[in-house]
Amino acid sequence: MTLRSEQHHRLQAKIKQFEHKLQQVDPQSLTVAEGRLTRMVGLTLEAVGFQAPVGSRCEIHSHHGGTIEAEVVGFHDQTLFLMPTGDIRGLVPNARVRPIRNDSMVPVGEALLGRVVDGAGKPLDGKGPLNVHDKQPLHGQQVNPLARSPVREHLDVGVQAINALLTVGRGQRLGLFAGSGVGKSVLLGMMTRFTEADVIVVGLIGERGREVKEFIEDILGEQGLSRSVVVASPADHSPLMRLHGAMLATSIAEYFRDQGKQVLLLMDSLTRYAQAQREIALAIGEPPATKGYPPSVFALLPQLVERAGNGPEGGRRDNRSLHSSD
Repeated sequence: MTLRSEQHHRLQAKIKQFEHKLQQVDPQSLTVAEGRLTRMVGLTLEAVGFQAPVGSRCEIHSHHGGTIEAEVVGFHDQTLFLMPTGDIRGLVPNARVRPIRNDSMVPVGEALLGRVVDGAGKPLDGKGPLNVHDKQPLHGQQVNPLARSPVREHLDVGVQAINALLTVGRGQRLGLFAGSGVGKSVLLGMMTRFTEADVIVVGLIGERGREVKEFIEDILGEQGLSRSVVVASPADHSPLMRLHGAMLATSIAEYFRDQGKQVLLLMDSLTRYAQAQREIALAIGEPPATKGYPPSVFALLPQLVERAGNGPEGGRRDNRSLHSSD
């Protein structure tokens, strides 16, 4: 064996050793660039010293030793704009900001039936942890409009006046427009109890806390809750969590539609979804436009609403939705 061949074999052996060591490295243990908190105005946080894409999550180390989670909602030059998902008490100037891994996937599964969760998918009903293992994208996936199956069959919503005079089709989207206190939530509750749909997903976005409890116990009832999933993100939650609550409810409905089930998605309300996006957009400097709403609101609304409806025939199945607007 020549000297050159011996050197080649030694080099190959070292390369294999390095490859083996790299495979044993835990990605979570790798050093991640950290930044610092430079400014806080209202709920808008500004950080510098690292890069992270819009929509990714970050951990901010508070004065009390804990961490506060925030999401990147914009940037300007080298400054990132963050919006917290929870309480911001304990933050101090120059606090450490660390990006964390986030794939924008939410856990879903059959175990969600009969449960009440918040905008982050955490249980609110005190019935223990959720035993779900499947994943669904929070922001959904676009469906080719030419691949959607048409609306050809009617949906029995359990209310004879609607069935007779305002017949609802499977895959149809409807808006309920009315002022406060005239019975929109009661009407939605009647549909959840008496509709022929297999699964009902209810998104309570921006509601008062007492109204959430009243809807679940008095309007929905045990009969309606047994085949329903309730996503509650009340008014005292951050605007980011209210946005996530609406998207989570839609993702759960998409999951059950993918399973071939007939799904009724009820959202109360789209108005508060738009108001949550307005709070975020105005806080990071987006100019107001029509009736004080920034342009991003009118881009987000169709992105959410168009996720509902029929999917491709033979694949995604029926998904009907009704959205309430004050």
